[in-house]
Amino acid sequence: MKKDDYHFKIANREALIGVGLVVFNFIWWFAFAYGLGSKDPAEYTYVFGFPAWFFYSCILGFIIMAVLVTFIVRKFFTEIPFEDEGDNK
Repeated sequence: MKKDDYHFKIANREALIGVGLVVFNFIWWFAFAYGLGSKDPAEYTYVFGFPAWFFYSCILGFIIMAVLVTFIVRKFFTEIPFEDEGDNK
């Protein structure tokens, strides 16, 4: 495969999308875990029996990321063959 092959362009784009998803997931988790959390558990608010910071950062964050990754993969990722098109083996 040559360096200017379209496989590399597709793989690079999809890798950047993956990195963007990871950064979004970390920001989501960090903002809710440390933004809603406090040192005194007596001050916690609860959602479905979980502290709000845990529910929004870990449970809801996981659900949103699962839906977002599924959508992104189906909409923006491309299936490409592993074999070279010009390969005559």
